Amino acid sequence: MTHVMIIGGGIVGCMTAMELVNRGCRVTIVERNQIASQTSGESSWAGGGIIFPLLPWQYSEAVNNLTRDGANFYRELSQRLLLETGVDAHFAQSGFLLLPAFDKHAAVSWCEKNQVPAQTVKASAFKVQSLSGEDALWLPTICQVRPPYLMQAMRKWLEQHNVTMLEHTQLAPLQETQQLNEWQTVNGEKLSADQFVVTSGAWSFDLLKETSAKLNIKPMRGQILLYQPKHNLEQMVYREGFYMIPRLDGYLLAGSTLEDVGFDNGITEAVRDELRIKAEAIMPELKNQPIIKHWSGLRPGTPENLPTISAHPTIKNLFLNTGHFRYGLTMAPASAKLVTALILGEEPRIDATAYAYVC
Repeated sequence: MTHVMIIGGGIVGCMTAMELVNRGCRVTIVERNQIASQTSGESSWAGGGIIFPLLPWQYSEAVNNLTRDGANFYRELSQRLLLETGVDAHFAQSGFLLLPAFDKHAAVSWCEKNQVPAQTVKASAFKVQSLSGEDALWLPTICQVRPPYLMQAMRKWLEQHNVTMLEHTQLAPLQETQQLNEWQTVNGEKLSADQFVVTSGAWSFDLLKETSAKLNIKPMRGQILLYQPKHNLEQMVYREGFYMIPRLDGYLLAGSTLEDVGFDNGITEAVRDELRIKAEAIMPELKNQPIIKHWSGLRPGTPENLPTISAHPTIKNLFLNTGHFRYGLTMAPASAKLVTALILGEEPRIDATAYAYVC
């Protein structure tokens, strides 16, 4: 039985582990913090959970290829995880209301080409404000999932399937070698496996900077607010980089930012005020509502939102599945299948070079 070590226990790492387990592999996940923790600063639990690349007509075909089947996958996965673990990931088809300003021609053309239902509507019909008075675009089939609950469900499934989880375990930066037999922790412990795959998001660059892998990844902070309004939205709303996501239990997320501040996962009053003003402009009744929580996460920023899904260029049993930027959740299913095929020495059913940056 092939033993695969996954370095990084976020959504991409856990999804890769599930795929490998389903293919008969023995799997160990090494995580610098705690898997499914809500205090680690990673983006896997902190993100909004929209299963859609926000403005897909602005992205390359590669990005859209990786995100195309996310909603159908998570619909089925959520049902499976609920049945097998008892944890509800709160999958919901809540729809996506796009408020102006945006390129209406490009948006409508993309939706028609990709068979995504869309219709022009008045924002007032959805009880939200449109500052310009122009028509909005309604995409009723767009879905969401709640990342913290999804992570909890995936963790429980992995435990049920005998995946070893080495938490609070930080690996030292890897040195160049032809084949990797063991990876040393910062405490000097040596961890061995047959194959290794890096899914460490924003931390991947530091782990591999001494090797020939040229990763263009850096942390990008995003801050989010949480409300619990008396009358919540019934659909997700997006306007010019800002989104609002209603949860099934009555909570409402408002975010997010893109901040190039290194590995600082703190929150700031300035951003809190900025997000509050944007939320109140769309939903005026929030002016009288308290902000229940304010948090941040660190995304693995990459040019054009393209991840790296490939074999390492010189270390023959090391693989990379990292750098998914804003769409780790949406890209995780497709990228897990791609990297698993590479690890098992199979010809991927789809061309990895058409989906991601390859070292």
